[in-house]
Amino acid sequence: MNQEELKQSAGILALTRVRNQVIDGLPDEYRPTDEAEAYQVQEQLHELLNEAGYGKRVGYKIGCTTPVMQEFLGINNPCAGAIYNTSTNYIAVTAQIDNFSHPGVECEIAAFIGDDLLPAADGSPFTRESVAPAVQALFGAIEIIDDRWTDYKKVDTPTLIADDFFASGIVLSQPKPANEAPDLTTARGHMTINGKQVGEGTTGDILGHPYEALAWLANSLAERGKHLRSGEIVMLGSVVETQWVQREDEVAVDIDGVGGALVKFV
Repeated sequence: MNQEELKQSAGILALTRVRNQVIDGLPDEYRPTDEAEAYQVQEQLHELLNEAGYGKRVGYKIGCTTPVMQEFLGINNPCAGAIYNTSTNYIAVTAQIDNFSHPGVECEIAAFIGDDLLPAADGSPFTRESVAPAVQALFGAIEIIDDRWTDYKKVDTPTLIADDFFASGIVLSQPKPANEAPDLTTARGHMTINGKQVGEGTTGDILGHPYEALAWLANSLAERGKHLRSGEIVMLGSVVETQWVQREDEVAVDIDGVGGALVKFV
């Protein structure tokens, strides 16, 4: 895709997001052919949404980092999208269901980045061990996703990535200092809807350890000439299968030893 096609693709996605519309997919001429093009479109999308007042990117979400989510979506590799300042919430929040096309919720662990994660001078990749010192705090978190497609199962992965991979909003627990966190290979996460447990898993389901997902993102950004910055938030992946919600549903999540969050859809 040339620059004009990238802008046209991002423009279609930005307009449908702002108007809260559902679409079948992108026209063939504006559809990214691979993940590299998808992230180029996504970057243009972030700029347009910022200009439109929709929100400024303040971090990233990573999807498909656990077996349950890879099976659910039929995608076997991680995919990243944006977190926006206008849809970042803490502890407990009410969400207007009419602001979404088809909302769902996920139980996640999130990281607050305390130091820039600059690529190594020798080009060596980031690892779970090398990213760990940059994590200042952790959160138990709800990701609110939005299915903005007529049938997402018929939408190709690059197009899903271009549109932020279902990203819509987050609710974070109180921060837990990273040096006080439990063993993240075994910490359990739980989700309830209206008081009934609907899913659970361990943070170790996230590529063996959540910091493996963080290293994946740091390497993905480095390949695109970018890096994680101090102050950014990263949602590292869901330990339960996506649950679709309806008006009046109250969703709570908790990551043992890290924290919990709540959202009610009204």
